[in-house]
Amino acid sequence: MTFHRRQFTAGLVTGLLAAFVLATAFTSGPAAAHHGWRWAEDGNFEITGIVMDAKMGNPHGIVTLKVEGHIWLIEVGQPWRNERAGLTDGMLKRGMEVTFSGARAKDHREKRLKAERVIINGTVYNLYPDRD
Repeated sequence: MTFHRRQFTAGLVTGLLAAFVLATAFTSGPAAAHHGWRWAEDGNFEITGIVMDAKMGNPHGIVTLKVEGHIWLIEVGQPWRNERAGLTDGMLKRGMEVTFSGARAKDHREKRLKAERVIINGTVYNLYPDRD
């Protein structure tokens, strides 16, 4: 049997492609679920606390909020969504009290909320006006 370089290369490429497809199939599920709403409850939940940290940016902003001794992670919108609502990077400052309204995690042990509205000093920033 003669060994051919072309057959080896084709086999190697096919094997690598198959490995990539399998790896993608097994790792993309949690990432896709994270960026959807499946992890969150239906209905509205409102929470007020003190901003510990705020990182705005892609794929969405994250605010660390201290509420009655517990740390909550609040997901705010993508940069374009925040800007459309009038919420800018410098508005969520450490130490300020802010109210968030949105969908909380189905698993209540997980202190996490997907914000639909942000309320700062009485001003409402509606990130998802279509979800009223």
